[in-house]
Amino acid sequence: MRFGSSQLFVIVLLALLAGLSFWLQKTIAQPDVAHDGKLRHDPDAMAENFMIRQFDERGQIKYRLTAPFMEHFPDDDTSELKSPTLTHYRPNAASLTLTGKNAKVTSQGQTVYLWDDVKAVRAATPDRPEMVARMPDLTVQTEEGIAFTPSPVVITEDKSWAKGVGMRLDNNASTFELQSQVTGLSYPRRAKK
Repeated sequence: MRFGSSQLFVIVLLALLAGLSFWLQKTIAQPDVAHDGKLRHDPDAMAENFMIRQFDERGQIKYRLTAPFMEHFPDDDTSELKSPTLTHYRPNAASLTLTGKNAKVTSQGQTVYLWDDVKAVRAATPDRPEMVARMPDLTVQTEEGIAFTPSPVVITEDKSWAKGVGMRLDNNASTFELQSQVTGLSYPRRAKK
């Protein structure tokens, strides 16, 4: 049996179309997704008046995290908190209290992401007045005692103030560092008599 060139062209064209159709179907086809709920971000546990404390090796409290409401999510092993308060303690130093409207805590509590009206307050000491820093968000590394944000920050202490964009706070050294666009006004503290 002999095929003419026009018949051979039609057979090659049909084979090519069949191959392209097969390739297109494999490329576009979605993989089968298990519908067991593991990919959903639904809470598996909720708590009211939540509180967790971390202690150092000497049994002294290192920090305390409280919130009126907490939800735990099993898909990424995180917890979300409403109106959280994170207080860091150090021996012979003022406490540092961090608050916000919302927070997300990683599985082991090593990182806390605070957002919406975040406030960091260093308690007053006999030598210094209370210091308050306000920002829209803050990432806290609880074990290292540091926190940072790339956002605008306003810091006040008595009549003195400073503002800038981006901040790194080191609770161990009692320091904060504004990263850029820094302005401020510092009033001398009055000597106690």
